[in-house]
Amino acid sequence: MKTMVIVGAGKLLGMSLAREFGQHDFQIALVARNENKLSEMKSELEQEGIKVSYHLADIYHKEHIERVFQEIYELYGEVDVLEFSPTAGHYPPASVLDLKADQAEDSFIGNVLAAIRCVNEVLPIMLKRETGALLFTTGLSAIYPNSQMADSSIAKAGLRSYILNLENELIRKNIFVGHISLGIFLKAGTGGLNDPDTVARLWYEKYSSNQFGEEVYPKGVTPETVIR
Repeated sequence: MKTMVIVGAGKLLGMSLAREFGQHDFQIALVARNENKLSEMKSELEQEGIKVSYHLADIYHKEHIERVFQEIYELYGEVDVLEFSPTAGHYPPASVLDLKADQAEDSFIGNVLAAIRCVNEVLPIMLKRETGALLFTTGLSAIYPNSQMADSSIAKAGLRSYILNLENELIRKNIFVGHISLGIFLKAGTGGLNDPDTVARLWYEKYSSNQFGEEVYPKGVTPETVIR
């Protein structure tokens, strides 16, 4: 049985990813800060027959990341898939004209540094085994600059640069790297494009068929046509 770690697991995309991959014989490790939310997710997934654990961590703290991955390795022995999609930040969105350095730094830590630290925990073993997958889910600001969300826009662009560099290096080493930039507001139960179950199925399809690279979802969406 393979192991998937979902960093920033929530009741929308995180839950759908856990369910989708869990139904394909993955055991799931959920990582987030809110224990009540994680406990509820674990109970629901277990009722569906999915093997799942949860692990508390604030991704702004390097030692939290190191601890939870140690827990996960002790519990499951290995990590086959890492998915990174936290909602990071201690400040409300800032426009570029009002942006302060502290706000940009905060977003950078929660997006770029946290992603690098999580990858650092799994990549060496993936390279040794010559197999594994790194999945990153972001918003459109990773690709299209957003002057009204300048802190997040700058950080997500930095994260995208890191993802593209990982892809360039790992495509020859049998480590899958994928990036989906969402142009939707997720809403569970719709059955449509903005249903997190739809995005989770797309992720599994990309992973299982080794569709490297980034994708804007839905195809062709722009900041002016975001689906709500």
